[in-house]
Amino acid sequence: MKRRQFVKNGVISSAFVSTGGLTLSSCSGQKKHLTILHTNDVHSHIDAFPQDYADFPGLGGLARRAALVHKIREENPNTLLLDAGDIFQGTPYFNFYGGELEFKLMSKLKYDAATIGNHDFDNGIDGLLAQLPYASFDFLIANYDFSNTVMDGFTRPYNTYTKDGIKVGVYGLGIKLAGLVTQKLYNETQYLDPYEIATDMETRLKETEKCDLIICLSHLGYSYENENRRDDLTLGKRTKHTDLIIGGHTHTFLERPTIVTNANGRDIR
Repeated sequence: MKRRQFVKNGVISSAFVSTGGLTLSSCSGQKKHLTILHTNDVHSHIDAFPQDYADFPGLGGLARRAALVHKIREENPNTLLLDAGDIFQGTPYFNFYGGELEFKLMSKLKYDAATIGNHDFDNGIDGLLAQLPYASFDFLIANYDFSNTVMDGFTRPYNTYTKDGIKVGVYGLGIKLAGLVTQKLYNETQYLDPYEIATDMETRLKETEKCDLIICLSHLGYSYENENRRDDLTLGKRTKHTDLIIGGHTHTFLERPTIVTNANGRDIR
């Protein structure tokens, strides 16, 4: 299925619903194809947009997303489904169920992993923890230190997934919460510099875990004029082993992946 067709059919709110394919060659010369599906900033949009909605009339919705994911998995079972955060907040579904419905439906779609966005703290860190039993997928966040909070031990900095012999390492990065989220919502969560943490994560995934492909699930934002704000484009230029950055937060729609040159002089997406 073509990328643009998937985006056109599956757009949900300000979320990305994108797909990409990667072909790798093994030592024997045999080609292996991995499909990566990702969403971000879904913001509790479970229903399709109304027919009178200005930008995306009648589009989106969980049912349409599920059908597309199912179709693509039938075409290629070697598929990863990832989310780059801000699962919560945006419709009465969240106001009433507090995130339970979102996590249950994502579990039914068999998401592999998600990172945590700033709006996922909107019911407080206790509210986020309360919904975790409904999620059967991994929460990956490397630069939030939850040691002194109720979330301690409920997330991972990274995880690895093997599809058709391709070992994929995925790590998560979150945006600075101070000034964006009221402190009483995230309590004593400590924010660590994502650029430094990304270097640690990608090095571990490359050298220790021996991953063939490394993905960053980022909720930093695509790009900012303020150089002091951490963003995906700068992250890509500073990394050495990360192959793909799946981003969120700024709701930036891309017709095609942005290509940047990393610290090793290699083009990454």
